[in-house]
Amino acid sequence: MVRKTKTASFGSVLRESHSSKKFYSSKLYENLKVPKNIDFKEFKIDEHDLNKIYCKSSEKMNEVPDNSIHLMITSPPYNVGKEYDDDLTLDEYLELLTAVFGESYKKLVTGGRACINIANIGRKPYIPLHAMIIEIMLDLGFLMRGEIIWDKSASAGGSCAWGSWMSASNPVLRDYHEYILIFSKESYSKNNAQEKRDTIEHDDFIQWTKSIWTFPAVNAKKIGHPAPFPIELPHRLINLYSYEGDVVMDPFIGSGTTAIAAIKNNRYYIGYDIKKEYIDLAESRLSNQKFI
Repeated sequence: MVRKTKTASFGSVLRESHSSKKFYSSKLYENLKVPKNIDFKEFKIDEHDLNKIYCKSSEKMNEVPDNSIHLMITSPPYNVGKEYDDDLTLDEYLELLTAVFGESYKKLVTGGRACINIANIGRKPYIPLHAMIIEIMLDLGFLMRGEIIWDKSASAGGSCAWGSWMSASNPVLRDYHEYILIFSKESYSKNNAQEKRDTIEHDDFIQWTKSIWTFPAVNAKKIGHPAPFPIELPHRLINLYSYEGDVVMDPFIGSGTTAIAAIKNNRYYIGYDIKKEYIDLAESRLSNQKFI
């Protein structure tokens, strides 16, 4: 028999059939109410306009109807001098992300999810890009669902970024992790759960709803792109946050890994990139089924 629990005054261990009403009625959440009386909007894209990658900036995605994308997965360029980066100031870079994510907000259906893979950069000073992106997304109206820590230590090589060696003078942390930030548009839940099919397995659901994911990074030279993410990343997000037949968009599609994961999981894809050579790479990987 499942034991019912509720928010306790001192600690809480069990979570089966847990009532959090007391917690969410506290003063902490007084001005942070869950949206109610939601008008769910969803526009169906014509099949001929699906599975396409556009060679242009995703600051304007006029090819995609508003309220038509079910899931956005992306890893924006980090503006750190990689081959595909422009040399933007921090303000210019954040303005670019604001424009792209603002446009993405319009394209998502009500309840659509946005997943952003990002790493913090630098040391002097350390630039917390993940915190800056969270602020951007909240200002745009997104609802934050949480964040996943991607533990990349399984593929981490040797590193000399220790700062002062074995001294309190200036020890420097070595980042073996990245973030996957999760957001929703207008609603935490979706409206058509009865009409669509879930594809996530029982054991995967148990593991992937934990906030730390561990899997290796992928070799950039092997893929042919300066900063690819492994297919495991969009594979998990697609199965956790979308239904079979949904449309997945990547506004910085790069080598096409999000598109590959979408096709492998019976979803559609739409992508954007400003470099023709990377679009050619993505389409080559898709056509040759190089699911690396």
